[in-house]
Amino acid sequence: MTDTLKKCTLCPRECRINRSKEYGYCQASDKIKIARYSLHEWEEPCISKENGSGTIFFSYCNMQCVFCQNYKISKEHVGYEITIEEFANICLELQTMGAHNINLVTPTHYVPQIILGIQKARKKGLTIPIIYNSSGYEKKETIKSLKGIIDIYLPDFKYYNNDLAKKYSHSPNYRQYAIESLKEMINQIGTPIYDSKGVLQKGVIVRHLCLPGETSDTKRILKYLFETYSDQIIISIMNQYTPVRNCQFQNLNRTLTKQEYDKIIDFAWNLGIRNAFIQEGETQKNSFIPEFFEDKKKNDTFSK
Repeated sequence: MTDTLKKCTLCPRECRINRSKEYGYCQASDKIKIARYSLHEWEEPCISKENGSGTIFFSYCNMQCVFCQNYKISKEHVGYEITIEEFANICLELQTMGAHNINLVTPTHYVPQIILGIQKARKKGLTIPIIYNSSGYEKKETIKSLKGIIDIYLPDFKYYNNDLAKKYSHSPNYRQYAIESLKEMINQIGTPIYDSKGVLQKGVIVRHLCLPGETSDTKRILKYLFETYSDQIIISIMNQYTPVRNCQFQNLNRTLTKQEYDKIIDFAWNLGIRNAFIQEGETQKNSFIPEFFEDKKKNDTFSK
């Protein structure tokens, strides 16, 4: 499986480089690099519930959004390398800590290693669901390789307008890749399944982060998702956009207004969307952005 990394085509960039010798667009090598693992309380309620979601934040990213809230790991590459065996043990540690699931954050560029690591962890007793938490900029072939490994897909659907995808995330043809990979995710997983406590065990949650000044694109996404999938998926409509660094696009240097978000929610309701999460309260805070660490010495501070 790791032979894929010798001519990497895991994501739509298709750099075709040997990651043991050179770096492609995402800058990741063939070694897993993580910046944090912990119990996380602020995911969607059916994922976090009482104990929290066992999140593992991977360093690097194949998108490079100009507004990235996790830029320390996507652009500055904060984190430390671990082996596949160590990754498997981290999954087991999070399960021991009480995590409802293992939540793989920005995992695309490590899919071959993740597959091997999850297989090892399951042999050692890992039983909780595995979440694939991604940007949505995925190849359906890569998603197909995850069949039987992933229980819950948690992709973004960032843009409908490809001009915006190119402008803000340097990702031309984003919509086509997001649509095709989402279709494969749903074909694999089917409709949501919960346990007796309401914790999601299988399903697809599609996240959309509403960007200030771009509500018309949000509406196009919501319309597409509902008309195509109705209640087969859960839609998470997020208002938590937080400008963390000055951006060349002035609309991205502010938060989403209450009026903008209210209009989006009204639109979703009138469209018929009911199987959805919305955000209330003070979500637009830097405190919602995790602290990332650069070395193993700080690993003992990762717990909840």
